[in-house]
This record gives sequence, structure tokens and C-alpha cells, in this order.
Amino acid sequence: MTQHALTDPVPTLPAPAAAWRRYLPSGWTLVVLAIALAVALPVMIVGSRVFVSSNGVWTHLANTVLWTYIANTLMLAGGVAVGVSIIGVGTAWLVTMCRFPGQRWLEWALLLPMAVPAYVMAYTYTDLLQFVGPVQTGLRDLFGWRRADYWFPDIRSLGGAIAVLSFVLYPYVYLLARAAFLEQSVCVLEVARTLGAGAWRSFARVALPLARPAIAAGLALSMMEVLADFGTVQYFAVDTFTTGIYRTWFAMGEPVAAAQLASVLMLFVMALVVMERTSRGRARYFHSTGRYRVLPSYRLGGVRAGAALAACLLPLLLGFVVPVVLLAHMAVTEGDSLFADSFRQLAGNSFVLAGITSILAVALAALVAYGLRLRPTPMLKGAARVAAMGYAVPGSVIAVGILIPAAHVDNALDGFMRGHFGLSTGLILSGTIVAIVYAYLVRFLAVSFNTVEASLSKIRPTMDQAARILGQTPGKTLLKVHTPIMRGSLLTAALLVFVDVMKELPATMIVRPFNFDTLAVRVYTLASDERLAEASTPALAIVAVGIIPVILLSRAIAKSRPGSEG
Repeated sequence: MTQHALTDPVPTLPAPAAAWRRYLPSGWTLVVLAIALAVALPVMIVGSRVFVSSNGVWTHLANTVLWTYIANTLMLAGGVAVGVSIIGVGTAWLVTMCRFPGQRWLEWALLLPMAVPAYVMAYTYTDLLQFVGPVQTGLRDLFGWRRADYWFPDIRSLGGAIAVLSFVLYPYVYLLARAAFLEQSVCVLEVARTLGAGAWRSFARVALPLARPAIAAGLALSMMEVLADFGTVQYFAVDTFTTGIYRTWFAMGEPVAAAQLASVLMLFVMALVVMERTSRGRARYFHSTGRYRVLPSYRLGGVRAGAALAACLLPLLLGFVVPVVLLAHMAVTEGDSLFADSFRQLAGNSFVLAGITSILAVALAALVAYGLRLRPTPMLKGAARVAAMGYAVPGSVIAVGILIPAAHVDNALDGFMRGHFGLSTGLILSGTIVAIVYAYLVRFLAVSFNTVEASLSKIRPTMDQAARILGQTPGKTLLKVHTPIMRGSLLTAALLVFVDVMKELPATMIVRPFNFDTLAVRVYTLASDERLAEASTPALAIVAVGIIPVILLSRAIAKSRPGSEG
């Protein structure tokens, strides 16, 4: 009897029921899929409007301004691509592989232009270089010129937009190119030197091809920022897709046509993503050893050292020092008081939106990353990629994709309440803080996800197994075990999202509630009214907030090479 009991099989569910439960998605799978769907929804809505009739508005746009939008967007992207490639790759190689006076502090200082929003730099350089600005006024006083006696380039032009965006966005290429140069193999460089290759040939024939995937990724990021830019091109009167979307929605009152313009812009973004991935091809580069040695350096002296210092100082001066000094001077002499009620309200609005978004973005990113860690199935990997796609989508596109359904829901709910209860609900979703935070999450979830996923991947799976043995659920394991370990990375992710939200302009301009301005909107409004001095105070505040993560990011890069002393 006892023997029979011991050998009896453990009672289980009937086979059909057990098989049925096996195919049920887990709670974590549903969470990841729900987040991915929420992020993709605005983009899908924009894409669905391609086939909706716009009552002839699209035909009118196609016959009048569409090709101007396409041409200006392509020329702007092409010009900035050349500029950021030359500046970013060149400075990254100099500070990584060469030794010259000032090289150590230039390593982190070259990232500082990331803290300056492009539209802020556009306003400051317009004030500096316009006809009544200090540069042209000084030239006329010095040489006795009049207006017709000399030619001076117009900063508010396509060429000016290319120059401004190049000096703001080159850190994307510099960032990844320097990281790639820091990770390169000493053996390969030594072989190149023994074969007679000098510094220039080693760079062109060895280091540059090896760093091509990283450079392509940085270039793609900068191009996405170009396509998403609104403040610079709007202020410089350069008609691109972002300005066209805003004008079509608000000036013409045609949301369907605006969505169709946004769909065309999405094609540019998708083309950039495909180009970045296909540029890698099937080539893969691996280190043949796990041992790292100090990279060989080229000591420069005399004229070469001076040229290297000048090459690195020029983008830093034009991309950060000059605009910040001008903003500080205007803020002290003519800007709004830091203690003015309007400034406190604008700063409060900006900080509330950035704070809420950063907390939610980090929480959602942690859920997606941990769900993918628990079940790394192809479906969840695809869902995680969808959840991280928002950064490649311009804020104007996301705004259109959110306002269209939000307006339908608000109108339907208002009509129902009016018909049955005689009450008007007004705007509940569109033009509210809920809508704008949602737009920020769609746009910047990728920033926090990439940081959190990288940190989570460094935690050994045995930590999860130990926690489960001790009776912890996956949720409690994430909260009590992984979160304390990832605290630094979570704070970094929150800080990056916070700064990006502070600088975001297109989505804020389109989705923001009525009479709800932020620092970014205030800067744009004042600059559009040619009140640049008053715009200096909120602009300087945005720059100040952006400096902190830039310095932290630079320190992390300096320590990225194993065995380095950082």
C-alpha cells in the first residue's frame, strides 16, 4: 500500500488543460505588449490617415509647398550630416589618440553643446549677427561702411540653420565615435604602425573603418534630431516638414492633411533607420583578446599641437561658450528677473512636466526591460523594439497622432453628456497635461529604456534565481533586489529624460494645454516676437539644467575602456 502510494504519479491537470495554460501569456508579457501598443498607437494613427480624404487640401499642398518641404528637408539633413561627421569624428580622434595642451579637459568639454537647445542657439546667433547686432555694427564703425558697402551672410537662412544644427548636434557623433576609438584594439594599431602607417593613415585606413558602425549610429541620431527640429527652422523661415505640419494643423485647421504630411516625414525617419542598419552589413568586429592595454598616443607639439587645440576649441566656442556668454549677458542686463512671478510659474510648469515624465518613463522602462529579461521571446523582443521606437519619431508626428484620437474621444463624450444630461465635459484628453505627458513618454521612453536595459543586463541571472528560491515574486524581485542595484542607472535615465523634456518644443507647442506655457515655449514665443533679451533668462535656465547629465555622461565615457584609470 505504501509502495503503491510512493510510485503513484503526482496529480496533474488533464493534458488539454495543461497545454492550454502553457500558451496563455504571462502577466509580464501582457505588460510589455500593452506598453509597446501604447507607444506605437500615435504612429499607427498617423499612418492610417494616409488613405483618408482631406477634401483637396493634400492635393493643394502637393501642388504648392510639398516639394519645397522635401527639398529643404533633404538639403538641411545632408548639410548637417556633413558638418557633424567632420566635427564629431575629427575631434573624437584628436582627444582620444593625440596628446596636446588642453586635451584632458576638452574630452568632456566637447560634449557641452548637447546642453544647448538648437532653437536657443539660433536666437542668440541671430542677435549677434543681425544688421543691428554687435558684429555688423562693429564692422561698420571700424571701416566706415554703410548698408550697401558690404555683404554679410544672412544667418536666418538654410545655410544658417545647417551651421547652427551642426554645432549643436555634432556631440552625437563625437560621443559614439570616441567610445568606438576607446574600445579599439591596440594590436591592430601596432600592426598598422609597424607597416609604416603614420597617425593620419592609421586613422583613415584602420580606426575609421572599425568605428563605422558607431559613427553611422551617431549620424542617424543627429539626422533624427534634424527631422524633428521645429524652433530653429521656424525662426529661420526654412520651410520643412515640421513647420508644414504645425502650419497645416493650426493655421489651416486641417488635421487630416497635417497627418498626411507627418506620414511622409515618417518615411524619411524609416529610411534613416534602415540606412543605419544596412550600413553595418554583415560585418562584425570582435576583439581577439580580453586583455586591454593603454592606447598608444601621438604626442603633438608646436604647430600641430596648436592646430589640434584650435580644431577642438572652435566647435566648443561656437556651440557652447559664445551662446552661453551672450545669454548670460542679456539675462543680467535686460532679461527677466529670476524671481519674477511669470518665471517661477514657467519654471514650475516645466519642472512638473519633466518630473512626472521622467518618473513614469523610468518605471515603464524597468517593466519592459525586466519583462524581456524574464521571457526573451521573439515576440517580446519585437515589442521592446517598438516601445523604444518613439525617439526616432519627431515630436510633431507624435503630437498629431495623439490629438486626433483625443479630439474624437472628447467630442464623443461631450456629445453624449450634452444629449443625456445637458452637461458639457469640455476637453478631458486633448489640450491637457495628460496628453502632453503621454506625448513625452512616447518620444523619450527609448532614452530611459536603453539605459535601464544596459544596467539590468549586468546583473547575473543567479540573483533572480536566489530571490525566487526565497519566495519573492518577479515583481518583488525587481523592486527589492534589482532596483537598489540599478539605482545609479535609474537616476541617470531619469535625468536624461528630464533634460530632454525641458528642451522639447514641437510636441509641447502642439499638445500643451491652453494658458500653460513652459520655459521652452516661452523662449520660442519671446524670440518669435524679437524679444531676445527677455528670452535669455528661460533659455539660460534650460541650458543650466542640461549641463549636469552632459558632465556625468562624459565621465562615464572616460571610464568605458576596461583597465582605464578614467
